[in-house]
Amino acid sequence: MEDILRFNTIQEYNAFNKHETLHPLVSIVDLSKADPRELRRMAYEFYVVFLKEIKCGDLRYGLNYYDYEEGTLIFLAPGQVIGENKKDNYYQPQGLALVFHPDLLFGTSLGKHIDQYTFFSYGVTEALHLSKQERNIISDCFSKIEYEITERIDKHSKRLITANIELFLEYCVRFYDRQFITRETANKGILEKFETLLNEYFKSDKPQQIGLPTVAYCADALHTSANYFGDLIKKETGKTAQEYIQVKIINMAKELISDQDKSFSEIAYELGFKYPQHFTRLFKQRVGQTPNEYRVLQNPN
Repeated sequence: MEDILRFNTIQEYNAFNKHETLHPLVSIVDLSKADPRELRRMAYEFYVVFLKEIKCGDLRYGLNYYDYEEGTLIFLAPGQVIGENKKDNYYQPQGLALVFHPDLLFGTSLGKHIDQYTFFSYGVTEALHLSKQERNIISDCFSKIEYEITERIDKHSKRLITANIELFLEYCVRFYDRQFITRETANKGILEKFETLLNEYFKSDKPQQIGLPTVAYCADALHTSANYFGDLIKKETGKTAQEYIQVKIINMAKELISDQDKSFSEIAYELGFKYPQHFTRLFKQRVGQTPNEYRVLQNPN
């Protein structure tokens, strides 16, 4: 048995789930009609959205279970892997899957900004949990997409299908915003942990060993995906995670600059910059003055 079961086309995925292919680039699959299957790692060369209708254990991301609830949406971008191999462990899949190939999006409004829907790269604990009303809206979007798929393909089909997928994704943006708000207490906990993480980072020798802290490093340390982490920080602070890190760096730099005995090269190295000129450029961009100009103004005598 191969390590990963790969699906390159919509038709392959439809056949695997005993679903008729009505359109070569998009499908809504009723997973309950598929045969029971062995737990496998799977990869898709197209976009996948799973709408889970009941609690079940058939979808995993990496080696972790999703937090299943009725009305849970799980998003996968092309190339992502889900599940794990477990020989002789069979299950009956449930729910619906919206699958659409990147080729469907060429020349469309959605194709121009599909990358803006960052939840396609969210991680295992970051699925979207729907209220009953939200679930009804999503089901209506799926119905409209399915209607266009089952109708005879004409010159309007592509525009209407992609427009309805875009409408569905826009609703998901709204519902994720709601989820960020309803989980505000947990989110503030992450923000506090982020601040603590940065403080501890700069107190250690990590800046000299591995350089400036990155968004990916912080997200990993806080057990979130980089995209989810970035979106959360933006909603909580109004700044991107990268901007938040840079503000922290500049504030620490200002403290170090007050020490007249430290050269700017030493300060840059202490903060984790590879080259002093990179430190000078960032400081000038953020403060409006070079480090030397700032030091002179702070110590006029």
